[in-house]
Amino acid sequence: MAGPEFAEALKALDATLSSVEAVVDLDALRTEYADLEQQAAAPDLWDDQERAQKVTSRMSVVQAEIKRMEQVRRRVDDLGVLWEMAEEADDADTRAEAETELANLQREIGELEVRTLLNGEYDARDALVTIRSEAGGVDAADFAEMLFRMYLRWAERHGYATEVYDTSYAEEAGIKSATFVVHAPYAYGTLSVEQGTHRLVRISPFDNQGRRQTSFAGVEVVPVTDTTDHVEIPEDQIRVDVFRASGPGGQGVNTTDSAVRLTHIPTGIVVSCQNERSQLQNKARAMEVLQAKLLEVRRREEQAKINALKDDSSGSWGNQMRSYVVHPYQMVKDLRTEHEVGNPQAVFNGEIDDFIEAGIRWRRSGATS
Repeated sequence: MAGPEFAEALKALDATLSSVEAVVDLDALRTEYADLEQQAAAPDLWDDQERAQKVTSRMSVVQAEIKRMEQVRRRVDDLGVLWEMAEEADDADTRAEAETELANLQREIGELEVRTLLNGEYDARDALVTIRSEAGGVDAADFAEMLFRMYLRWAERHGYATEVYDTSYAEEAGIKSATFVVHAPYAYGTLSVEQGTHRLVRISPFDNQGRRQTSFAGVEVVPVTDTTDHVEIPEDQIRVDVFRASGPGGQGVNTTDSAVRLTHIPTGIVVSCQNERSQLQNKARAMEVLQAKLLEVRRREEQAKINALKDDSSGSWGNQMRSYVVHPYQMVKDLRTEHEVGNPQAVFNGEIDDFIEAGIRWRRSGATS
């Protein structure tokens, strides 16, 4: 890369970071952190454990955000110095190091820029993800498990903690459904663009005639409820069923009826949890999931009213949204953004950041158009 070209790229990078810093408002974050520190230092903080956990959790998030922004700014400033050193010494190795750092910063600042687009009411929350097999029989169940593994690997790549609440295995292969939580700042805002119907086209490994099969799986993403949320659920509106948990191949089968299934009678929403050790723990987890799903129902009803007022005729983007083709060619394509790649295996290994970023930008452009 020539000197003027590098200088121009660095200038553009600095301008993008400055706009991100303006949106994030570091001064406001530092003020908030100082206030949280004062609250955390109060001797009676842990008298209210719920409030204490909220304060310490928010402190951790704000501190991480400040640290990340400050580190990126420092790296951008240092990169200019590094390039000057490379030019003065005419050092090819140092130039290569600077170019690599430029590419890394472009990617990281791009992620920060996308984060600034996540300003919805619930975007900053953890995400509760449910994957279900749909049309396609055993291939669909296998596909659902592939998506389940894809999202867990994506979270692992980013160092995000996950917690599996429930996995319902299919008889022959794959899963009927799985529900899990991604614990990360802006997990809901980030993963919400993954919601919809996913389609897989491949030669079925379960067809002894080697025929091509199209199968479908659905992804639902809702925000995890917070202590400030209030969704009233009268006891007479819930049916509670208990059953024995099961695992693949007969492994991990409980000897007691510890798994819990809750049915919300007015809406027909059914949730279950079987991954905790006791029936009480599973019921508590299932109630969390039900609360989250009812909160999402309420959010969608409110959004529908807003869309009606706006005369929004664009339709929902949450139906069929991505195709994964393994045969007769290799391609994964997002049907909303037109973003596509030619390596399905990498995508199934959790490399979905480009799809997520394109989805967030696409949704934002639709909201502002």
